[in-house]
Amino acid sequence: MTVTLLSIFRRREGMSHDEFVDYYETFHARIGEKVLTGYATRYVRRFTTPFAHDAGPHDPDVVMEIDFPDEATMQAFFASLADDPETAEMIRVDEDKLFDREMMKVYRLDERMSEMPPVA
Repeated sequence: MTVTLLSIFRRREGMSHDEFVDYYETFHARIGEKVLTGYATRYVRRFTTPFAHDAGPHDPDVVMEIDFPDEATMQAFFASLADDPETAEMIRVDEDKLFDREMMKVYRLDERMSEMPPVA
């Protein structure tokens, strides 16, 4: 059974949304791809744009999803980070360049899906 982690992040103060997206996609995502290879089946970044209202100070700039094929693989990934403090520190340092740490939220998703009729 797929295990999905959903992370909601806000950019650090002083960084524009465009700078945030550019840095994330140019640098931070490459780190994610490297460390998740062999563990994750999907790594998606969804950058947000306010819809029908102005962005507030606590609105996220990105919603990130990581899929693991199962619980054991997800646990193996986190164990690999615990066993490699140099890589864990590299991630932390890069996150400090990008994110407002106080606004970082990570959730494990428990998905339920409704069957919907075709769109007419």
